[in-house]
Amino acid sequence: MAGIVTRYRLTALVGLLALALAGCGGSGDTKASEEEKLDEALSSLEEELAKNPPGPGLGEASPPPSDAAVWKTDFSKHLVPLDEIQSGGPPKDGIPAIDIPQFTRADEIDWLEKHEPVLIVGVDGETRAYPIQILIWHEIVNDQIGDTAVAVTFCPLCNTAIVFDRRVDGRTTSFGTTGKLRESDLVMYDRDTESWWQQFSGEAIVGELAGKKLEQLPVRISSWEEFRREHPTGLVLNRNTGFVRDYGQNPYVGYDSIDSPPIFATRNGDDDRLPPKERVAYIEVGDRAFAVPFASLAEKRTITLETDEGELVVRWRPGVASALDGAEVASGRDVGAASVTLDGEPAPFHEPFWFAVAALRPDIEIVDG
Repeated sequence: MAGIVTRYRLTALVGLLALALAGCGGSGDTKASEEEKLDEALSSLEEELAKNPPGPGLGEASPPPSDAAVWKTDFSKHLVPLDEIQSGGPPKDGIPAIDIPQFTRADEIDWLEKHEPVLIVGVDGETRAYPIQILIWHEIVNDQIGDTAVAVTFCPLCNTAIVFDRRVDGRTTSFGTTGKLRESDLVMYDRDTESWWQQFSGEAIVGELAGKKLEQLPVRISSWEEFRREHPTGLVLNRNTGFVRDYGQNPYVGYDSIDSPPIFATRNGDDDRLPPKERVAYIEVGDRAFAVPFASLAEKRTITLETDEGELVVRWRPGVASALDGAEVASGRDVGAASVTLDGEPAPFHEPFWFAVAALRPDIEIVDG
């Protein structure tokens, strides 16, 4: 909707400019007045173009990507300028999603270490664990838990672990990796229309489905030890993925050094309200968004705030290794993990690095106590 409004606004300004130009053929005071109107129209147009680069329909459409031939994506439809989306290196599906996930009971697994991070997903009365040592190599798992089709996603560059209901307008789709990034964040694509989706927001930003948004489901990062203790017979994504990868190894050694910038430049890189790689609990409640820094959580353990939707409680606990620190996922330093409830019920949230929040949700409210 924002893109459509912007387009109408720009079209109106162009119309005003045309009227001003048409009236500049007079003389005397009339001519001076029309020249003032022309200056005002040009100034307004320049300001609007600076804030909102034109999209399709004004002759200034962003060109399609250089690999457009491998896509069936409708590049004429996009909510963001296409030049904001850049190659992350791998091609389409170069980082392969897991489409036929295999599972093992927790009490039968011997290849995970106790402080190793896993994603815990509870849907339809069933709870499953997805080890980050596997997700770090695949980024997307298309799964079915009970009656719900889910996409379990992890972007190592932003440290965003998010689970979505992969139904769009009642139709189930599956997701793959585009090999692209926007603001250093994973850009996914759906396999039906090949529209491109921003992982951070779950919104389609390019293609036929642009403007659609996936429902985010509650998920939290926990230690393997905690999951195994609480769900000894729970199912755990195993290493039988159909691919050969160095599971257990971290290909991003030292990436989460707190003061280091991301590999790919992002907007608002000078936003120093928090260090670039500070982990935050990121929560959206209605139209508001909150970032609770891990540094504050580690000190206070629990932070509570009132919202229009109810009481939000954010908790932190130690004992969870960083997947992006040491050469082995299990050897990462203890960064702990968060949990979030809204009026006592698990609420969707994730634990991104600050730079991603500053780039993609700059109006965020930081809550540190």
